[in-house]
Amino acid sequence: QVQLVESGGGLVQPGGSLRLSCAASGFTFSRYHMNWYRQAPGKQRELVAGVTSIVAFTNYADSVKGRFTISRDDAKNTVYLQMNSLRAEDTAVYYCKATLGSIEKWGRGTQVTVSS
Repeated sequence: QVQLVESGGGLVQPGGSLRLSCAASGFTFSRYHMNWYRQAPGKQRELVAGVTSIVAFTNYADSVKGRFTISRDDAKNTVYLQMNSLRAEDTAVYYCKATLGSIEKWGRGTQVTVSS
């Protein structure tokens, strides 16, 4: 059974940090490009960060560059998103997605709320 399970979300004050994890099972994780997306209330889902398979090239949305870091551990079938210097506008549900060609798999998301 294919599963992507996000964890690590929660409530954090502005300027704080969180580390999201996405644990994968049921497919060959190392072959897939992995991405983090987010969706804020009333807004479209947007790409936050991505990491390719094999060589682990990374890319980031301009809004998170220098604050967020994506990484993957193929031995643990897990992708991470380290989020620092969080802002109120980072509040959203964060989803991970696995992609291989036309194949896409999504997790159910984890809520991140940045508020004082």
